[in-house]
Amino acid sequence: MNNKAERGAKIIINEWANLDKNEKLLIVSDSSHIKEAELLQHEANKINGYTDILIAEDSGKLIGIFFDENDDAFLEYDIIIAATNYSLVTTSAARKAIKSGKKFLSIPLHTNNNISMLEYNFILMDTKTSKKWAEKLISPLNKSETIKVTTKLGTDMTFYKKGRPAKFFNGNVDICDGYASSSFEVYVPIEERKTQGTLVLDGSFGYIGKVTKPLKIKFKDGKIVNIPNTKEGNILSDFISSYNDENMYVTSEFGIGLNALAKCDGNCYIEDESTLGTFHIGFGRNLALGGILEANGHFDLTTFAPDIYADNIKIMEKGQIIF
Repeated sequence: MNNKAERGAKIIINEWANLDKNEKLLIVSDSSHIKEAELLQHEANKINGYTDILIAEDSGKLIGIFFDENDDAFLEYDIIIAATNYSLVTTSAARKAIKSGKKFLSIPLHTNNNISMLEYNFILMDTKTSKKWAEKLISPLNKSETIKVTTKLGTDMTFYKKGRPAKFFNGNVDICDGYASSSFEVYVPIEERKTQGTLVLDGSFGYIGKVTKPLKIKFKDGKIVNIPNTKEGNILSDFISSYNDENMYVTSEFGIGLNALAKCDGNCYIEDESTLGTFHIGFGRNLALGGILEANGHFDLTTFAPDIYADNIKIMEKGQIIF
């Protein structure tokens, strides 16, 4: 690990987790990120001596299943940092820990360029600024029951959110009421079976990298119903089918990026969906976000320059917050 990774670890422990000398910390990781987990532990040990590392069994994108089946796994600790390759933020164990008053910070470390996520500059984004932007967006969103999204390339989608409040992440567990992700975003756990329309995806496939040619995906009643038989379409189809779960085709989250230092270039899953000027659609498990859908995992598709309406109020134009 180099100096930039050390810088990232310091920010996560001191500014995001806000670790106190009397708090017991658990760092959950996997075999591909042991060095990063140890670096986080090293920074935590400068504050206290109550930091454990749990290395989860290698199960790839299905890692969340274990933490759904073992939902008491985190309850011994005051703070949990999930520093795994694939996100644990939507799992039952995370939800139970949060409801029990524990602090939970998700930092999915997946990248596609062999550079540690701890080295990325988007970690330097000011959390107070992102909170200010989030609050501007959340106010009209929480007065609405629908979200309408269009783009110049042809995206035309409607999401439904009755009884589903918008919230935000920006890394800082205290700012986010004890539950945070390294993704800087406003998120809504949308009604799972109602999303309609067409997405022209031109940003990121999430875990599997950058979209090189826009891909038109059709939705009906909250589910993907058509993915074109193209190179890009086959990449996405193969990825979703690898979960062996029909619920992974179901829309379960709507998100808006809040990080001005992030770049959606397909190298870092969590940076892509954080990028200011983008929106993303989450699929699969959304329990800890406030939804009701159980699934074998969760992934997101990120798209550039949306026009976004909360009911009939325009809140974003070509990716720019406009009020």
